Parts: sequence; structure tokens; C-alpha cells
Amino acid sequence: MLKRLAGRVAIVTGSTKGIGYAIAERLAQEGAKVVVSSRKQAHVDEALESLSSKGYQVSGLTCHVAKKEDRQKLLEEASKLGGLDILVSHAGVNPSITNVFGCTEEAWDKIFDVNVKTAFLLAKESLPLLKNSKAGRIMYTSSVSAFRPFRDMGAYGVSKTALLGLVKAEAFDLGPYNITVNGIAPGYIETRFAEVLTPMKETYVGEMNIKRIGKPEDISGIAAFLASDDGAYITGETIVAAGGLLSRL
Repeated sequence: MLKRLAGRVAIVTGSTKGIGYAIAERLAQEGAKVVVSSRKQAHVDEALESLSSKGYQVSGLTCHVAKKEDRQKLLEEASKLGGLDILVSHAGVNPSITNVFGCTEEAWDKIFDVNVKTAFLLAKESLPLLKNSKAGRIMYTSSVSAFRPFRDMGAYGVSKTALLGLVKAEAFDLGPYNITVNGIAPGYIETRFAEVLTPMKETYVGEMNIKRIGKPEDISGIAAFLASDDGAYITGETIVAAGGLLSRL
């Protein structure tokens, strides 16, 4: 395993299961000190036990990203480890399993509050630390549904489209500070979060060039690349990792 991230500190939100966990593990494998988080202490404890048993440098705490005090605790934890070089904003929700017009106002507000607003606020609050890094990185987990609608994920997809614009705007502002900002747009990945897509599984696989459902590890390597010096000249971009599922030209 490469050690491209030795000496760097990373925060990965929503990182005790699925894609978030895989990203946290890969960054740690490559030498980063990683702060993991989840809304549930039991999930944090389980992730820390698993990662620590492999010899990785990790710490973790409960964090509801919509709460400012919880976001501040994440930054304080990173500071204890030496600062912050890599911020991966992965936490997201989808309480509305409907098309876009079936989404209630309450669900719409929650989706955009967590998936967009708090992702932006955490990045903004991280800037004092990131500006002290020699290689600051911000990454957002978007989705292939940002480019093409998925049935029953209407409002969620729109929130992920908003992240595409956030990546562009932040990359423009932060380039002078040598901070890159990029997105990763996973396709159909084998996680509990994606179980809503199960009824359309065969249809989506049939549309893919690579005829299989993705695994969290298919995404984590992209995050490690963008976090490393190998990805230092890429900013303002969103990388689609969807097995060739049609999303854009």
C-alpha cells in the first residue's frame, strides 16, 4: 500500500459504515491520521475498534453534522492531531423515498440542510485549519443521481446536483490558498443506503459498461488519489465512478 498521506490529518464525516468507512480506512492505510464520526456512539466504537486493530491512527466521536457544536468538536479533535489537511464531507440523508414531487416540505428541508448547507458550513469552519496546511483538500460525496434522476431518489438527487456547483464555487475561491475542492459521484454501490435501488437493480446493471454493482472500495481509492500529491492539480471537478452508467458526455 502506498503511503502518500503520511503525516496528514483527515476528517471523514459519516464514516462508520459503507463508503464513508471505506474512505476513512483507505486514508489511514496511506498514512493519514483520521477522525471518524457518526451520529451513534455504538457505530463510532465499532469503527474505531476495527480500524485500530489494523494498526491505523484513528480517533472518533459522535457528530450530527447539522449541529454547529458537533462540527466544532470534529475540528478540535483534528487540531489535537496536528491540524487538518483533508476534509471529506460524506454524511448525507435521504428521508424521502419518492420522486421529486412526492417530497414533503419537511423532508426537502432536511435533505438540503444536511446534504448541502451543513456540508458547506463545515468546509467554511474548517478554513482556518486548512489554510495552514501545505496541501489542503476538500472533498464532497455527490452521486451519479446529480446528473441523472433515479426513481424514488428525486430530492436527494437534486441536493447532490447542488454540490456540483458548490465544488466549482469553492475551488475558485480557495485555489489561491493551494486548497483543492473536488467531488466524487458514486453510482450504484453495494451499501445499506443504496437498498432503495434494489427493485431497479437489474435495469441499472444492464445500463452499466462494467456489469456489476460497485463496492465501497471502488470509491475510496479515488478519495485517496485526490487527497494525495498525485491529485494536486485537480480542482473544481466531480469524478463519476459509476461503472459506466450513463450520466454525461
